[in-house]
Amino acid sequence: MREFTIGGNDAGQRLDRWLSKTLPLLPAPLAQKYIRIKRVKLNGKGAKRDTRLQKGDLLQLYINDEFFDRPTPENAFLSVFKPQLDIVYEDENLLLLNKRPGMVVHPDENERVNTLLTHIQAYLYQKKEWSPYWENSFAPALCNRIDRNTGGIVIAAKNAETLRIMNQKIRDREIEKSYLCVALGSLNPPEGKLENFLVKDEAKKQVSVHNRPVEGGRTAVTLYRTLARKNDLSLVECRLITGRTHQIRAQFAAAGHPLLGDGKYGRERDNKRLGRTGGQALYSYKLSFPFTTDAGCLNGLKGRTWTIRNVDFVEEYFPGVTVD
Repeated sequence: MREFTIGGNDAGQRLDRWLSKTLPLLPAPLAQKYIRIKRVKLNGKGAKRDTRLQKGDLLQLYINDEFFDRPTPENAFLSVFKPQLDIVYEDENLLLLNKRPGMVVHPDENERVNTLLTHIQAYLYQKKEWSPYWENSFAPALCNRIDRNTGGIVIAAKNAETLRIMNQKIRDREIEKSYLCVALGSLNPPEGKLENFLVKDEAKKQVSVHNRPVEGGRTAVTLYRTLARKNDLSLVECRLITGRTHQIRAQFAAAGHPLLGDGKYGRERDNKRLGRTGGQALYSYKLSFPFTTDAGCLNGLKGRTWTIRNVDFVEEYFPGVTVD
């Protein structure tokens, strides 16, 4: 329990607003709950959240010690952030999120706070489903990742069991991920399979494509089918059989059909001519769970599919085309 005496500078404030300023790490919904259940006492009694404080009032706060810490770059986002998440599905085990292009999924050397993972942590912290202060706390984790400038469905595990099961299902190829992309030119044949070997260059953060096995090469397999053609562009659906870094982008470029807007594997003059220079036209728009073995706590997902139907580049370059 901590005690505070209201001075002249704080007099006249509402109780809930004083609490939010004094304990910035305390999530607003939890602060309102603590006032309601009288863990915040004014002059020895419970009080309403809109009570105006007077000089000399004594406040007694029966609140966990961690909320009295001062915000730092490492913990401020938990409570101060207003999480910005497009939640496709949520249950007690996981979140399916529609990540918008431009957001990085994990903190890195360039961005440590405004990432998909930190927004997820702040969201679950404010819901009191997770806290870094809990002993032996599991940290929410992503089961798959998407490039900064690619959008689509990302899976976030709320507990260790979900993370373990989902990672195993991904390894066993019991999860199907389908992408939409816009490729330059017309693919021949319009439906088929791209299969080759990718070698990752860590320094350049880029992969090279090889038609034969090479040292360090990993097999990459993508199934594709053309959905529409217009103005020397093709709207293509891809289903990943393997999940390698930059797989679709590198394979399509190597086949002579780089993705529209791709500054790393594409052609800048074509991107400028066609009016897309802000990132590749690639979206992980469909996620299916055709489990063939037991999935434990995730068995309820078996046979279910989630689809993002409003994809910006489809509406811009192929208006009127419906995807499902």
